[in-house]
Amino acid sequence: MDTKKIGKFLKELRKDKGITQEQLAEYMHVSGRTVSRWETGMNLPDITILIELSDFYEISIREILDGEREEQNMEQEKAETILKVAEYSQEENKRIISRGRILFIFGFIVSLVNLIVEWLDLEGEGAWYNLADFIRGFIDGFALVIMLIGVLYTSNRLGKIEEIKRKILKKA
Repeated sequence: MDTKKIGKFLKELRKDKGITQEQLAEYMHVSGRTVSRWETGMNLPDITILIELSDFYEISIREILDGEREEQNMEQEKAETILKVAEYSQEENKRIISRGRILFIFGFIVSLVNLIVEWLDLEGEGAWYNLADFIRGFIDGFALVIMLIGVLYTSNRLGKIEEIKRKILKKA
């Protein structure tokens, strides 16, 4: 999948509509910077936004993922669109799982630091004891938050939360 080509095509579609990046961003409930990243090929829109973009530009998802307009047999187009969406979804899932793994690893490292601080077992009173006590408390909370975010990423709950947020913003 050529992200640069897709980005260039998205930019062309936007310009054909005669709107700015900011106007598109407002319509899609994303930031202007996000639209810019799509158009430069740095990032791709997630599947829900991809569907909205295809409706907005009145083209198929397959055309967006190919980065060009095409005229083909409808049955073949449907089959290829399904394959493209599945491939896109699989790549998105890999990215989400990768981020979740990074968060889990980071949480594990933070927990190891906490174990080391516990192992040192600084007792008594004074600056070192207070610092160690603060670090223990901070790391316990921080590790828990990082691991919860990792769970949200890997279970794809974060995407669903984001989708609900978008729906609420659309109604407002």
